[in-house]
Amino acid sequence: MNLPIGVIDSGVGGLTVAKEVARQLPKETMIYIGDTARCPYGPRTVEEVRRFTWQMVEQLLQWDIKMLVIACNTATAVTLEELQAQLDIPVVGVIRPGAIAALNETSSGEIAVIGTEGTIHSGAYPETIRAIQGEQVTVHNLACPPFVPLVEQNRTSKQDAYKIVEETLRPLQQYRYDTLILGCTHYPILKAVIQEVVGGGVSVISSGQETAREMSTILQHNGIHNRSEEAPAHIFYTSGEVLPFVEKVERWMTITTPDVRQISFLSSTMNHD
Repeated sequence: MNLPIGVIDSGVGGLTVAKEVARQLPKETMIYIGDTARCPYGPRTVEEVRRFTWQMVEQLLQWDIKMLVIACNTATAVTLEELQAQLDIPVVGVIRPGAIAALNETSSGEIAVIGTEGTIHSGAYPETIRAIQGEQVTVHNLACPPFVPLVEQNRTSKQDAYKIVEETLRPLQQYRYDTLILGCTHYPILKAVIQEVVGGGVSVISSGQETAREMSTILQHNGIHNRSEEAPAHIFYTSGEVLPFVEKVERWMTITTPDVRQISFLSSTMNHD
């Protein structure tokens, strides 16, 4: 089925998921929406996150997508179950795949999760991990508000980010965890710095690889995978400035002259009560 897969994120972080999808599912076309004008979602209210997410979803549905990927942990925590119940296409979030990957990795049963305020306050990761593994795993949560602005502002080098990352992660030093979940799709762009701060004895997990695996399984199971031999033509939309978004797509997804367009949600009055 040569229909596109829709991918949504609060900004550029979802490109880390899109990159893995492009690697594992090279025949599939993606339409990506990054809501950079209203990023970050983490400090926003549940109702704002819900409304913004639905605005992106409604737009993607007009383009006849065959699957929706919520490549944003905050939006996944708030809207995944609602979207799965209301849409007649498969909807995949990034929290469960990340939790599965961490459970497969940990040997001590102590896992740390870092994310936005919205994701951490939702308790989505501890709930998901315990639903899979019972009470045998200890989960330590930490909100990291400075990280998304670092990525959106392209301040991801060790020189720019190390001190902020070190200070932000300091509360985790009291725990003896062996696995760290990057509970925000922006964070893998800071992975090298985060790994240096937490040390080589900690496995740092991002959800992109496991999410793409889950997508592949669902596409095959439902018989909706792309059978065409044509090269996919991905389209990227941003609600913010186009040029900085183009630069990030080129660098992080290694796509030359990507098709990046601007989109606006300011006039939308969509309601999903």
